[in-house]
Amino acid sequence: MNAKRLSLLLLCGALALPPTLSFAQSVDPALATIDALDSGLLDAMKAGKAVDTEGRYRKLLPVVERTFDLPTMTRFAVGGAWAGYSLTEQAALIKAFTRLSASNLARNFDSYGGEQFKINPAVQTRGPDKLVHTQIVPTKGAAMELNYRMRQSGGTWKVIDVYYGAVSQLTAQRSDFAAAAIASGAANLVQKMNARSDTLLKR
Repeated sequence: MNAKRLSLLLLCGALALPPTLSFAQSVDPALATIDALDSGLLDAMKAGKAVDTEGRYRKLLPVVERTFDLPTMTRFAVGGAWAGYSLTEQAALIKAFTRLSASNLARNFDSYGGEQFKINPAVQTRGPDKLVHTQIVPTKGAAMELNYRMRQSGGTWKVIDVYYGAVSQLTAQRSDFAAAAIASGAANLVQKMNARSDTLLKR
């Protein structure tokens, strides 16, 4: 995995636990969601070059769909234009955003060099949300902070934003997509997302 590329991802502790630890008995159920995500990412990384980016995408797509609150994330990324779109247009945007999210992970988590995912069990509560702090720890060099803002959806805790250090992925996406949504409409924004996914999957 290239740490520099990882910091550009678009589908962020003091006392840390390995992702293989079961959180079934944990006080906070949000940890189980991130534990399962980390396991899925490690699986894709260990597959590495044995499968192409498209193959890693197929492995990660169900992980993305289980882990992330994709309708909420898409709505925020699109911005104010969202309310003016039909249900069909909104569904197309969610589908394209989901594909882009999984494509980004497939492209960036492409090899394994002994990295470990460590989860801080001290979950922070902020109103209706929870913040789970994790690190990606390489065999050499500094760890990378990867933190998740989560919210309950359908009875489970799902990710609504990812922070690379202090940088919000969703805010960066909103600055990119919201203007395009206003200027060109839903169909063109879907095309833009899918074109970006196509580029990621061909690399």
